[in-house]
Amino acid sequence: MIKKFLFSTLIVLCSFSAVFAQNKTKETNKLEDPDNLASQYFSQVMGVAVDATSNLKLYKFIYEWIGTPYRFGGNTKKGIDCSAFAKTIYEKVFNTTILRSSRDIFSMVDPLSKDELKEGDLVFFKIKSRSISHVGVYLGDNRFAHSSSGGVKISNLNEPYYSRYFYKGGRILDDAKKDFVEE
Repeated sequence: MIKKFLFSTLIVLCSFSAVFAQNKTKETNKLEDPDNLASQYFSQVMGVAVDATSNLKLYKFIYEWIGTPYRFGGNTKKGIDCSAFAKTIYEKVFNTTILRSSRDIFSMVDPLSKDELKEGDLVFFKIKSRSISHVGVYLGDNRFAHSSSGGVKISNLNEPYYSRYFYKGGRILDDAKKDFVEE
C-alpha cells in the first residue's frame, strides 16, 4: 500500500515538473523572441500595454520621429505638422495614401467613438475651432501619436486638454483607399 502511494506521488510530481518545464521553455522562448523584446521595449518607452503593441512597424516608425519639432506645413524631420505626420505614418507603415489636411483626412474615414478605436485608427480634434483642426494616430490604451506644439509625441486621450477637444475617431474607408488619387 505504501509503495503504491509513493509511486503515485512520484508520478504526480513528475507530471507537475514536466508541465512546469514546458511553461518555463515557452516563457524563455517568448523573452528571447526579438519581436517580443522590441514590443516590450516600445511598450515601456511609449507607455502602451504590451498586449496592445501588435504592429511593431508602427511603433518603430513613431519612435524614430519622437521629438521631431512641430512646423506648420512641414513634412520632414526638420519639422512636421499633425496631418503630414499622420499622412507619413499611413504611407510608410500602412502603405496607404491619405489626404494632407486633417479636415480632408476626416472625409476619408468611417467615424468612430472613443471606445471603438483600434491601433492605427485616426483621432480628430476640434481645438478652439468649429472644424477639425488636429489629427493623430491611435496606439491603444487611450494613447495616440501626433505632432503638436511640443513636437512629435505620444499623448493620452484622457488628458483634460485632449479629452476636452476630442471630436471623433476614424478608420480609413476601403472605398477611400481605392478611389483616392493624389493630385
